[in-house]
Amino acid sequence: MRNNFGGFPGGNMQQLMRQAQKMQQQLTEAQEALDAREYEASSGGGAVTCKVSGKRELLSLTIKPEVVDPDDVEMLQDLIMAAVNEALRTGEKTREETMSRMAPGGMGGLL
Repeated sequence: MRNNFGGFPGGNMQQLMRQAQKMQQQLTEAQEALDAREYEASSGGGAVTCKVSGKRELLSLTIKPEVVDPDDVEMLQDLIMAAVNEALRTGEKTREETMSRMAPGGMGGLL
């Protein structure tokens, strides 16, 4: 006997809705957990260290005094950008990996 729901296992619409609600809850919980995480990166051999949140906000920035050279501000700017960008990339990679693991087969690119 064939069901009327395109071949979904069980064919029970209530069961399908419960599964969809459960999946939505899991996605929401995963999103909240990812937003709460913190990612740290450094550049210049630890001369500049930063921490960003899963919400992509800069939380802290540490600069070792010996790297501060008033005659070479550009180097310091480059070190800061490198550290912040690396921390943001790490957070984004973690977010993508986590969300794609939770997606049903073939839907990883939709999240």
